[in-house]
Amino acid sequence: MLKFILKAMRPRQWTKNVFIFAALVFDRKLLNKDAFLDTLEAFLLFCLLASSVYIINDVLDRESDRNHPVKKNRPIASGKLPISTALVTAFVLLLISLIGAFFLSKGFFVICAAYFLLNLLYTKWLKHLAIIDVLVIAACFVLRVAAGVSVIEVQLFSPWLYVVTTLLALYLGFGKRRAELSVLVNDSPQSHRKVLSGYSIALVDQYITVVSASTIIAYSLYTFSGANLPDNNAMMLTIPFVLYGILRYLYLIQMRNEGGEPEEILLNDRPIQVTVLLWAITVMAIFYLY
Repeated sequence: MLKFILKAMRPRQWTKNVFIFAALVFDRKLLNKDAFLDTLEAFLLFCLLASSVYIINDVLDRESDRNHPVKKNRPIASGKLPISTALVTAFVLLLISLIGAFFLSKGFFVICAAYFLLNLLYTKWLKHLAIIDVLVIAACFVLRVAAGVSVIEVQLFSPWLYVVTTLLALYLGFGKRRAELSVLVNDSPQSHRKVLSGYSIALVDQYITVVSASTIIAYSLYTFSGANLPDNNAMMLTIPFVLYGILRYLYLIQMRNEGGEPEEILLNDRPIQVTVLLWAITVMAIFYLY
């Protein structure tokens, strides 16, 4: 039973929560012990909160998931994890995360509560509205960044990073929708996910073109106009990594029909992993060796 509970918690999707560390890194507090420990605690609490959301989502979507070629194998949809056990687990995870968030930071608690409520609205209604569904996904990523800001004393965290996060999340969100449309191309989209009836591959490709270009431009502007950056504009050296990462992801979703689970690409695609690693090393060198 524990195996199915852990699977329902979707630990592989916790990679999304690394955005909580953005404030710590970009405000140059990574070497500050107290700030690091507070951010790490926030990350762990947010992972538990996210897992409670995933479980509740799977309970509410169990009927539609059973008609999906991949999601039918999830513990709740397949019947391997009883609904009563799933709900108790979700409640315990939610309770632990919110109590921990309250004692860590009042601002962090408010953000966690907002994240949970937004996801409930998403699960029940908003995910059925085309465009709105992806905007909500982007908002959740912005809340992750804000969560990291709320637990440390931030001095110069650039607003550009919120813009970049929003655009990148939209890019990933539309990529996910494209992958879902590609998988279900021979079926009726309405029979699997209602919102897919509001999309087409051609339309989503246009959305992806807009947000990918906007992401590159926004990040480039940040590298030479953002707060707390070196005066020598060295941060511009990271632009090629971002450019390649976006183009590589575009290749994967259009040529290989991947992207249904963006975190799987991060965990399995070697070029993406190398790109992220090189980007991170370059950012650390610029921020902490300058």
